[in-house]
Amino acid sequence: MNFTTLLLFVPACFALNMAPGPNNLLSLSNATRYGVRISCVAGVGRLLAFTLMLILASAGLAVVLHTSELLFTVIKLGGAAYLFYLAWQLWRSDTTQTQEVFTPALNLLALARQEFLVAIGNPKAILIFTAFLPQFINPTEPTAWQFAILGAAFLLLEWLAIVLYAYMGVHMRRWFAQPRGKRLFNRSCSGLLAAAGLGLLVSRRS
Repeated sequence: MNFTTLLLFVPACFALNMAPGPNNLLSLSNATRYGVRISCVAGVGRLLAFTLMLILASAGLAVVLHTSELLFTVIKLGGAAYLFYLAWQLWRSDTTQTQEVFTPALNLLALARQEFLVAIGNPKAILIFTAFLPQFINPTEPTAWQFAILGAAFLLLEWLAIVLYAYMGVHMRRWFAQPRGKRLFNRSCSGLLAAAGLGLLVSRRS
């Protein structure tokens, strides 16, 4: 792997990281409700899920998802159901309180778990690692360290996307400071999460 390959990989990868998918929408919503720091810490759950996917992909286990329609469908249905659940919770959330009352440690764990479950429940994510990353690997050189470098770069760029979406969420919080604005934002996010769930339901193995 040379420097030119990395120059091609980074912008293409960052475009994937910044795509407005369910996890980035969660970072946006969490920052609007709890602030940048909590949203970023909760994003660790997503990074753990992607790290697990990278390990599976590098071990070749992701081939199972390509070949097993049943496994792909089970993961897809579970991920879609969880997105619908989050959409319903966000739709019903109370917007009349001016300040959230919660236990920080407990909520951080719950938010990180949400990020993890949303990421791990999307079988398309692990297929990205088996379809996208190999395009930048030189088959004439040892692949393990190349996969490790590209995987580390992906996680770093994903963390940057988490931070950027969190900062966007904080600015949006100023726009939706009143209960009516909060309700509009929550229900908009709820609709987008439900749409992501529908998209996952109709998705097929590539």
